[in-house]
Amino acid sequence: MKVAVFSTKAYDRQFLEAANSPQQHDLVFFEPRLSRDTAILAAGFPAVCAFVHDQVDASTLEILASHGTRLIALRCAGFNNVDLKTAADLGITVVRVPAYSPYGVAEHAVGLILSLNRKIHRAYNRVRDGNFSLDKLLGFNLNGRTVGIIGTGKIGLILGQIMKGFGCHLLAYDVFHNPELAAIGGKYVELPELFANSDIISLHCPLTEETHHLINEKAIAQMKPGIMIINTSRGALINTQAVIEGLKSGQIGYLGVDVYEQESELFFEDLSDEIIQDDVFQYLTTFPNVLITGHQAFFTEEALRNISDTTISNITDIEQGRPCHNEIRAQPQAGNKVLAK
Repeated sequence: MKVAVFSTKAYDRQFLEAANSPQQHDLVFFEPRLSRDTAILAAGFPAVCAFVHDQVDASTLEILASHGTRLIALRCAGFNNVDLKTAADLGITVVRVPAYSPYGVAEHAVGLILSLNRKIHRAYNRVRDGNFSLDKLLGFNLNGRTVGIIGTGKIGLILGQIMKGFGCHLLAYDVFHNPELAAIGGKYVELPELFANSDIISLHCPLTEETHHLINEKAIAQMKPGIMIINTSRGALINTQAVIEGLKSGQIGYLGVDVYEQESELFFEDLSDEIIQDDVFQYLTTFPNVLITGHQAFFTEEALRNISDTTISNITDIEQGRPCHNEIRAQPQAGNKVLAK
């Protein structure tokens, strides 16, 4: 199958070509992101491979469909950037990679926790300047602390297992209770109880209408003073302005994020020689107790291999008319619940 691959970096090409070697699909790589303005590049391609920040909205899909595209192969888990109803109306199949780096993401979340707690990022810069003072580098033992995990799918479970190894108590919230988390001592509670009793809160749920701005002014007010909030899931789970106010008041003591609700114009690009126009993001970077990474939690060798293998397998299944377990379709969401990621 001829496939137009958008938003490609050198590492995408390396791993996709390796995965495609046995199948021999015709992969054509494009650096630009997919949008209504670039969709014409895929004219004549039955399949399009898109990434997390590509705009697969109604207008883009209509252009793609009018030029012969019948398959959108997402090389990511999230699909909130895809208009699934329009895709179905146009006869376009959408497939994704549902899980590719649960250990990588969970381990990155732990890295953010440790770095924020022990001020490792600040200590690194001090030592490079010849400053060996320990002032303002005081941390706390993780042992005995309570970690609240929102979303207990594969990533949330792995985070729970790691934090249990540190001797932490585990609270959890999810519409689906994971028996494996309960087996290691995780206690499922409602969100207000989790907010009130956690020392660290880590987000591992998808972005839906119900979870949009899950961490907002009301939620922050219910948390312990000095709470640590970690987000390696979806940027818009957090109301950034509310979090900034929480940081300013001291209600939030630490913030570690690998995602940001307006990240699409920032992340995955080298903007080191440019003036970043996002004033909210720039303000966040001024806080000494905030640690931001650029959507790299998934970025491991194992993850890129899994993403590529699954993406090529999905394309092959659709090409050969086989059922694909990773197909996604528009469906109504039920209730105000958090679904495991």
